[in-house]
Amino acid sequence: MASAPTTHWRVAPELAGRFPTVDVDASVLYVDGGQILTSAGFAAGLDLCLHLIRGDFGAALAADVARIAVMPPERAGGRAQFIAHALPVPDGISLEPLLHWLEQNLQAPHTVASIAQRAGLSERTFSRHFREQMGTTPLQWLNHARVRRAQQLLETTTTLSAESIAAAVGLGSASTLRERFQRIVTASPRDYRRSFRADAGPSSLRRVDPHELEIELTRQRDSNVSERRRHRHASGLRLGSI
Repeated sequence: MASAPTTHWRVAPELAGRFPTVDVDASVLYVDGGQILTSAGFAAGLDLCLHLIRGDFGAALAADVARIAVMPPERAGGRAQFIAHALPVPDGISLEPLLHWLEQNLQAPHTVASIAQRAGLSERTFSRHFREQMGTTPLQWLNHARVRRAQQLLETTTTLSAESIAAAVGLGSASTLRERFQRIVTASPRDYRRSFRADAGPSSLRRVDPHELEIELTRQRDSNVSERRRHRHASGLRLGSI
């Protein structure tokens, strides 16, 4: 079954009215339907671009692009387009320092209570502010952050075992790593690593400065665009925007 497309919430009723057989999902940022990808506006389109880069070239390169664009490295497509009646974030309750600390300490055990204590807030207040700012729960964000780190390790190492990677990112065991990775990335860690060993050259597996990144993106884009277009034309579908 084809994925329901999305568009900006303001025009979703118009789109649904023009195409009554299409089930428009106006609650998400973007939808990757395989051959047809749709987004919910300009900013969500940038999120979708990062999603494509992450899928084609890996999490490390997508993180570099996000850093240059001064945007979050990942906002999941299923995140809500907007939060009804969201309150302004009070001064001093920005989560950025806390998120940076968590990114540097993914291997440690974390609970909502322990993270709230680190933030100096009650668990209830912390959970509310986290959802307002991030559009998801603390533990869901933590799971995605750990899987992103696992992606980077799989892309850039060949000798680390699944158990070692699971321990390094705080997922505990190889079985937990496989379950979370499969659910979020829709591929097994082994297949993900194998795809990078087969398809990615050494230059795509290291951190690059902005100038090198631009050169690398151009080279990889030129070598992949024609293949992606041939695949889409062969299937009788095309990349579209709604």
